[in-house]
Formats: sequence, structure tokens, C-alpha cells
Amino acid sequence: MAMSVFGDLVEVVFLLLLLLFLFLFFSVGYDHVFKKKASRLGPPSYPIIGCLVSFYQNRRRLLDWYTELLAESPSQTIVVSRFGALRTVVTANADNVEYVLKTNFRNFPKGKPFTEILGDLLGFGIFNVDGDLWSSQRKLASHEFSTKSLREFVVKVLEEEVEGRLIPLLESAMERNEVLDLQELLRRFAFETICKVSLGVDPCCLDLSRPVPPLVRAFDQASVICAMRGMAPVYAVWKLKRTFNLGSEKKLRESVQMVHSSVMEIIQNKKRKLEEDGGDCCDLLTRLLSAGHDEEVVRDMVISFIMAGRDTTSAAMTWLFWLLSQHPRIESAIVDHVSSLYRTPLDFEGLKDMNFLKACLLESMRLYPPVVWDSKHAAGDDTLPDGTVLREGDRVTYFPYGMGRMETLWGKDRLDFRPDRWLEEPEADGGGPLKTVSPYKYPVFQAGPRVCLGKDMAFIQMKYVVASILRRFEIRPAGSDRPVFVPLLTAHMAGGFKVVVRKRSGISKP
Repeated sequence: MAMSVFGDLVEVVFLLLLLLFLFLFFSVGYDHVFKKKASRLGPPSYPIIGCLVSFYQNRRRLLDWYTELLAESPSQTIVVSRFGALRTVVTANADNVEYVLKTNFRNFPKGKPFTEILGDLLGFGIFNVDGDLWSSQRKLASHEFSTKSLREFVVKVLEEEVEGRLIPLLESAMERNEVLDLQELLRRFAFETICKVSLGVDPCCLDLSRPVPPLVRAFDQASVICAMRGMAPVYAVWKLKRTFNLGSEKKLRESVQMVHSSVMEIIQNKKRKLEEDGGDCCDLLTRLLSAGHDEEVVRDMVISFIMAGRDTTSAAMTWLFWLLSQHPRIESAIVDHVSSLYRTPLDFEGLKDMNFLKACLLESMRLYPPVVWDSKHAAGDDTLPDGTVLREGDRVTYFPYGMGRMETLWGKDRLDFRPDRWLEEPEADGGGPLKTVSPYKYPVFQAGPRVCLGKDMAFIQMKYVVASILRRFEIRPAGSDRPVFVPLLTAHMAGGFKVVVRKRSGISKP
């Protein structure tokens, strides 16, 4: 406890000294010695400290600040120089995104500066490696994700979780007139589902009478601290704390140890079971172990899968439910659309036909993407299509949150929630084929060789949950305040999404 407090004090003292230095530096007439390097292609920047002053001033509204800067730039690209950090190019230009993610893919790996942030937790998992390590895991995972048996297994797990646990919880809240944190409920649901699919184990997260399992708490804490590493104004602070095992870095080490040891125990138990009776499970862990892969490689892979699937779908669904509460006509259209296609039990083919529901999910993620930005690093000198010159080692960040708000990409109604923008010819019931939209204009699932392998599985899960809930219930916010969008590794609503649950009238129970 004392060491944790000391670690936090180190960070506070460091920042206070830095701010005092900056105040004195500018108050004695710094601009008389050096001229500020203001640029229309980025925030005001100074020698040595870069844009640290502007960054600190806008630290509580970084997303909107970056969006405004990008919108003002003629090419929707800005250059950010910050004390203690790499030169960073941030772009909302679809041509640049395509160049980085596809055209010159080999020159833009994730890079050591990025993998170092998540390396303690993800190890050498697929989402945190480059080169041959990434390629071999990608081929393996791509094969497993494309199998019909896994797809059927996912739908089976969803049926068990939704009908057996999620719906009864919502019914109970409705009958008792309780206020429910829908974001927390969906996060627990997503974690439970991804654990069943990836590990073949049931963490019982949706049993609200029991405390949150230690593995869930450890994942939560590790994710938050890793995210704070990436958003730190000065990277040297967290690296210093890690070196001396202080404060948040000490907590991260303990959480990572819990995650790794828990997952390794599950792997060893699964391996013994396979050796004893062969096993007939369809989860990803069984598939990877049956293929003979090393335990540590398998551990890092399944941790990556859990990290990717645990909060992304729950975040997307949370924001969709809030948007629908603000747009009742669109909600009614979804209910009509889903009811016309609904069959019990829901299967893959029935879910695949729910185009209007998918359009609503796409539009929700355009405005509130689960992952607001992603970065690569230039392996060599390069030039982006808009003429931005890159030096070896530069960070290149594409920004889905800002891209969803660019008039050049989405028009003057870019801030409006309009699912029909995704439909070729919207029909009376909200149906119709979906438009083909460039993934480089909408890189919510990445694009190019590293496009998200779990994209189809994510839509299956989200369609299943949203369709099942909306047919039975009306979800309404418990308060009138506009929710706050908070970016961490995965974005979420600050303080959760408190709702009341009501029975939907005019829909017969399946």
C-alpha cells in the first residue's frame, strides 16, 4: 500500500515540477528567444516540449480536440510533436489509411513503441506482434475462425447465454422496477461469452449474486492501466514506475500475473482432459491444443482473443441502445424488421438477413467506435498519398472517431444518427441490401491484411443480443444527462448506462 502511494506521489511530483518549469519558462518571455512554431497542420508546437502545453490544456477533450484539428487541416492530417514521445502523424484521410493498412503494409508494423504498451499483458499474442510471428498466428486463427463448426458453436453459446441468463436478468429488473447498469451487464455477458468460445470455461459473470470473478477484475485493471500508458503525457513516467515496480505499474504486474496464471491453469486442465478422453469440445482452446501448439503461444493467443472480444461488442451495443432511446422511430423500425425475420431458435441464416439491424450497428459504431484510434510505426522513410513526409520511427495514427465526424467523408449530416446511409434502397420495413463502403473510410474493424478476424462473429453476437432484447423490452435511460464517451483500450460510457426496463407491448413471447 505504501509503495503504491509512493508511486503515485512520484508521478504527481514529476508533473508538478514539469508544470512549474513550463510556467516559469514562458513567463520570462520565452517567445522573445524562440518563436512558437504554429502550424495549420497541427497544434501549436515549441522546441523541446512540442505541443505539451496544448495537449495538457485539452487533456479532458482529446477526441474532440484532435477531430477539430483534423477538420481544419486541408488534407485531414496533422503532425503532433510532444515532449518524451515520438513524432506522431494523425490522419482521418481515407487514402492515407489505405496506404498504411494495405498498399505499403510492410512498412507500417505496430512497432516496438506500441507493442511495449500492451506487451506485459498480451505477450506475443496475435494483436501485439509483427512479421513472421504475426503471419503464422494469423494463418492459424484465420482457419479456425472460418470453420462452420465454430460458427455453429458460437450461435449455440449465444442461445444459452441470452435465453438462459441475460433475458431472465432483464425480466427480473423489469418486474422489480430496478435501475440496471446495462453497460456493466453487457460487459459481463460479453466476457462470459468470449470465455466460453475461447477457453471452453464458464466464469459465471452473469450471476449477480456472486462477486466479480478475480480473472475479470484482473483483466479490467490491466486493460485500464495499459490504456493509461498509451495516453500518458510523458511516457518516461510510467516507464520509471515500471522499472521500480511502483504505483499503477505494480498493480499492472499483479493483474497480469493473475491473468496469465489463471489462463495457464485452464490450459493445463484442458490439456489433461484431452489426453485422458480426447474431448469433443468446439472452443478455440481445444482446437489450438489439438493442433499441438506450445502452451505459452496458446496462452498469448487466447488472451488476445479475450481482450479483442470482451469489451468491443458490449461497447457497440451500449451506445446503440442509447442512440435508439433518442430515436424512437428508428427503434420501432428495427422491432418491425426483426419481428418479420425472427424465428426460434435464432440461427446464423436468420441473423444474416437482418440488414437494417446491421445498418444501425454500423452507424452507431461510426459515431462511437469501440476503438477510437490505432497506431503503426514507419519502418522506413516514406510519404503518404497526401504528401505528408514520414521519417523512420514516426508513429502513424488513424483515427476512426474523427473519421466518423469528417464532413468530407460523410457529408453535412455527419453528426446525425442515420442508419439508412448504409442501405442501397431503404425499403418500407427498413430492409434492403447494404451498401459497399470502403473499409478505409470506415476502419472500425481495421482493414487490409490485419482486418479483424472476428468481425463476422461480432455481428452475429450483436445482432442476436439486440434482436432478442428489443423484441421483448423497451430500454430507457434512467436519467436525462447526455452520456460521456471515454476512450481507453476500448471506449465506454463514463459511469455506466443506467436504464429502466419495460415490457414491449404488442409483441408475443416466442
